[in-house]
Amino acid sequence: MTTSIHVTALDSVVNVNSLFTLAVFIGLAWNPYDPSNTLVDPNSRCAPTSKIAEDLIKFHVYSFSSFLFSSLVALAIKQAIKLSKPHTFNIHVTFRGSEFLEHVDVNKTLLRVGMVVSGAGSVAGCVFLMLALVNVVQIKVGTLACGSGHAFAAVVPLVILVPLALLIYVCVGLYAFTR
Repeated sequence: MTTSIHVTALDSVVNVNSLFTLAVFIGLAWNPYDPSNTLVDPNSRCAPTSKIAEDLIKFHVYSFSSFLFSSLVALAIKQAIKLSKPHTFNIHVTFRGSEFLEHVDVNKTLLRVGMVVSGAGSVAGCVFLMLALVNVVQIKVGTLACGSGHAFAAVVPLVILVPLALLIYVCVGLYAFTR
């Protein structure tokens, strides 16, 4: 099994999760209750409710938890691969073109399960972050329930493009497991 490819994939998961976690921290630092954070008249029927602000915080925390979980699982798998190297006498090194491929005997099933669990954590984190952003939009420009055109203009691309990207991510990940 080519473990250098898996280690690179795990590094990528951790790096992307780190960027999203930074975005979540920035979102948590933002105060949704500050009246200067909204463009909506507080007396308007489109004014956000406290429930929207509460959901914003909850989704940020869920997102952070999911990204942290995913990163920790990916780092644990990567560490397990690295720890198995010195104890394994079955290390094969191959040069293919400019690539350096390293083969280490690892439990293929555990590696796949761990990568699926890590990927699922990343997907869940993205979904929660998208839901938090929907609430940010509602706080900034008006609720979706009142039919705010600005809110719909911001949310519709978000709820189309993010799930589409996640679908592509999941399909490519599943395709990789069949090879």
